[in-house]
Amino acid sequence: MTLSLFGVLVLLSAAASWARRHLLARSIAFFTVVLFLAIACGPVTAWLLDNLQQNYATTPFVQWSSRNAIVLLTAGTTRISDGDPLQPTLFANGRIIQAAVLYRNCKSTGKQCLVLVSGGDPQHHGMAESTVYAGVLSKLGVSPQDIQAETLSRNTFENARYSRSLMLAYDPQTLVLVTSGIHLRRSLIYFEHFSMQPIPVRGDQVEATWAFWPQAFNLGLFDVALHEYIGIAQYHVYEALGWNTMPVAKPAGHA
Repeated sequence: MTLSLFGVLVLLSAAASWARRHLLARSIAFFTVVLFLAIACGPVTAWLLDNLQQNYATTPFVQWSSRNAIVLLTAGTTRISDGDPLQPTLFANGRIIQAAVLYRNCKSTGKQCLVLVSGGDPQHHGMAESTVYAGVLSKLGVSPQDIQAETLSRNTFENARYSRSLMLAYDPQTLVLVTSGIHLRRSLIYFEHFSMQPIPVRGDQVEATWAFWPQAFNLGLFDVALHEYIGIAQYHVYEALGWNTMPVAKPAGHA
């Protein structure tokens, strides 16, 4: 998306120059360079990330109830080479560890605890992401009897939709949502759309690097942040047009 943005700006500058609007062409070119430096050197990227993550920087204290559910959102799978088993991607590690820690805290109180792993196979790797993550959670000490895999969802909106269906049957008193800090704001909007009010817990947090020279790392983070903002905007547009799936009425969990 970032490359597309700059590509459009370059084309606009070229079109203005071709139309002999030289002042406009130079203005667009100048804006493009300034924007690139502001993103790649850190300031704009840091600001966007901060707006997405600042409300979830502190891990909240969870008061466990009699019946608890921890929803873990997946973040893709990868295979090192042909024949190797699938494994979670880099962005998933913090989420998985945080879910395992929350599960252990919950079990230490003697209460009922379910870990719902939500994620299908949008990458077409031949196995649902939730199934792969469930195997890792088991190795981290989460009892297989306390793990449920949701294998149909292909995106965050469907994570919320299909998780809600499973939560209706389990009916938890306390619901916790675990995903990356940069992903929590959009995820909460979707879960609340389906009448769920989970306690948000970040599995990780990313920070931009401030530098005098452009950093490819910042461009990558800007692209991820832009994806989140577009997803949030898309939800509100679809909601205004009545295109979003209708939510169910009964609430699940509490914040």
